[in-house]
Amino acid sequence: MKTNVYIDGFNLYYGLLKGSPFKWLNLQRFCDTLLAKNQVNRILYFTAKVDVRPSDPDQPARQMAYLRALKTQPKIEIYFGNFLSSVVRQPLVQLDPETGSWLRSSDGRPMLKTDPTGKVMSAFVLKTEEKGSDVNLAAHLLMDAHGRDCECAVVVSNDSDLLTPIRLAKQECGLKIGLMPPRKKGSHELKRLADFVMEPRRHYLEAAQFPASMPDAHGIIQKPQEW
Repeated sequence: MKTNVYIDGFNLYYGLLKGSPFKWLNLQRFCDTLLAKNQVNRILYFTAKVDVRPSDPDQPARQMAYLRALKTQPKIEIYFGNFLSSVVRQPLVQLDPETGSWLRSSDGRPMLKTDPTGKVMSAFVLKTEEKGSDVNLAAHLLMDAHGRDCECAVVVSNDSDLLTPIRLAKQECGLKIGLMPPRKKGSHELKRLADFVMEPRRHYLEAAQFPASMPDAHGIIQKPQEW
């Protein structure tokens, strides 16, 4: 079947690639291998450009190297959302004094930190949210479904906010839906809605890595040393 793949970039990174040796992933080769029985038509990658952070000043440079590498692949299209930052007051959680990790109550919820009077303590924090990727993915999915751009759509995300657009693409346009959840414990509702679910096995990731050094129209792209 003629197939489009719709990838939530941050969902993929934080759900599957972070902390692994497979961040330098050639998404075109990965999708072609994973969907060997399908005709992969387009791969739509939704992300946002990250900003410099004091704790990780090289993060934007690593991302730009990866985006350059992705742009060398003819089937891949990149669409950008953005980050929004705001200062908000948030409750503080109780930390384990030995491990520094946050504690859970008997019902599994985070234990909130309280003062001697029992009042929940809070602090102002800088909250940064990625905006636009889920909306952009949903819009392109529905546009392509109505335009008959593909017979099958594979969604790479755990985001249950995509339930409605996926359901509409199936019911209104007859689109066959595949799901590749980056986290094993992904949305059960998404899994039930999909016609088939694929697991991104380690050997597929390992076999679909870009070379450490590769050319594009602007020069040589180097795999980030930290990766």
